[in-house]
Amino acid sequence: MVGNKNPLPTLHDNSENKDMLKKIGSAMNALAIFLTIIGTIDYFFYGNIRDFFGKHAPLVLSLLAGITVVLLIRWAIVSLFQKFKKNQDDIEEPEGQVPLNSPFYIERPPIESDCYRLVLKTDALIRIKAPRQMGKSSLMTRILHHAEQEGYRTISLSFQGDDSTIFANLEQFLQSLCRNVTEQLGLVDKVDEYWQSKRANSKRCCSKYFKQYLLTEITQPLVLGLDEVDIIFQETIATDFFGLLRTWHENGKNDPDWKRLRLILTYSQEVYISLKINQSPFNVGTAFELPEFNQAQVQSLLGPHKLSWTEAQIEQLMGLVGGHPYLVRLALYKIARSELNLAQLLKTAVNEKGPYADHLHRHLNTLQQHPELAKEFKNVITTSEALSVSELGQSLFKLSGMGLIKINEENNVIASCELYRRYFKTRL
Repeated sequence: MVGNKNPLPTLHDNSENKDMLKKIGSAMNALAIFLTIIGTIDYFFYGNIRDFFGKHAPLVLSLLAGITVVLLIRWAIVSLFQKFKKNQDDIEEPEGQVPLNSPFYIERPPIESDCYRLVLKTDALIRIKAPRQMGKSSLMTRILHHAEQEGYRTISLSFQGDDSTIFANLEQFLQSLCRNVTEQLGLVDKVDEYWQSKRANSKRCCSKYFKQYLLTEITQPLVLGLDEVDIIFQETIATDFFGLLRTWHENGKNDPDWKRLRLILTYSQEVYISLKINQSPFNVGTAFELPEFNQAQVQSLLGPHKLSWTEAQIEQLMGLVGGHPYLVRLALYKIARSELNLAQLLKTAVNEKGPYADHLHRHLNTLQQHPELAKEFKNVITTSEALSVSELGQSLFKLSGMGLIKINEENNVIASCELYRRYFKTRL
């Protein structure tokens, strides 16, 4: 049981324990050889197998019993090691999307059921907001899967990792969007046909391509999932692209073709770009903001990690990382694999080579590249008086999108968790 003061020793898949298993096996082999040699010498001494068995039946039985016990012990140790290793291999690493049907995905009711219901409605537009590594992409994948089960066609596009140059030109961006959707639908690429004129309006061409070709070629409704759209917020194409999405959504209220299009948008921060109220997709549809895990949800993650904890241990972990899904899962993953125990994790959490080092270094690098954000965040974690929302300005949106701050019940800005407060207090 993890977290005990005197935990039972466990086998790890490392060189030290492999050497230990080899030594145990060698010792058992030596014992078997020793017993065999004794029997062989005794046999030759008497020179007659009948005499040997007649006069030394107890020795023969002991020899056979000894060899049997040795073999059984070896089999038990190997089986135990293989079972332990398989249990460790069954624990998913908390990186990227959580696979469908994974026991490591924790629902946050009623968000999932509401999204499953809404995506089937005409002209649906679902907006999912949460900081990075909170589960936006995993939720979107499940909504799309639900739509597929209902016979809908689905497309999933992520803007994270795209070449930044594609965002510099609206025409290139929209053509790329059309080509990606076409490819995923398994249709023939006809983008060039709809952009024949050099003076063509790119937004109009893109809309015609969707309405007259894509939505006409397929007979089922189409769900278009766009992941991490806030990457576009600071790009020159932002106003035109988001205005286009709003137009498609509005067209879906009356136009038979556009009625078959549903949209899902995920983003990490509040929309701080200037969009006209009737040209923004962020003030229509249905918005969902993913909350952190509560104690019961953290408790439900213990089973898949093969851990048995007390409420006090869960409270200790949440006292450090709150209910942040990634931070919770990373802790449970490392503890379940016996890389460390809870006490060690709590002690080394903010160390430069601690369990959260990569995650913390990534945030630190971002803050160092944006001194104004670093300054504002330092004020949040060092001030003796709570800061109000109005005191941070646009930094509020960006720090919130990074997941470093949150707004408490008194409408004050605080660090998202103790881990961030302790780590950055000595580094900014």
